[in-house]
Amino acid sequence: MLRLLQKGESLSLPHSRPMPIIGRHVHELRIVDRGNTRRVVYRVDSDAIVIAEVFAKRTRETPQRIAQLCMQRLAHYDRIVGGMQRG
Repeated sequence: MLRLLQKGESLSLPHSRPMPIIGRHVHELRIVDRGNTRRVVYRVDSDAIVIAEVFAKRTRETPQRIAQLCMQRLAHYDRIVGGMQRG
């Protein structure tokens, strides 16, 4: 599924859903492997697919601590990339 995103394709339910509580252009990718469900929180930027977190999801809702961690990581990434583009 990440390869499809790299090729510029858009994914939607049931594979991917928007996560506006985390940020703009942030989505949660659903991966089922051998009966285990994993989630990949990602953002598609113009030049990269940024992976914020990969975790096992056991409830319907994304845990608040995961959402906060993703927001922090994406903000950190943006600071680093923004600094590289200016410098």
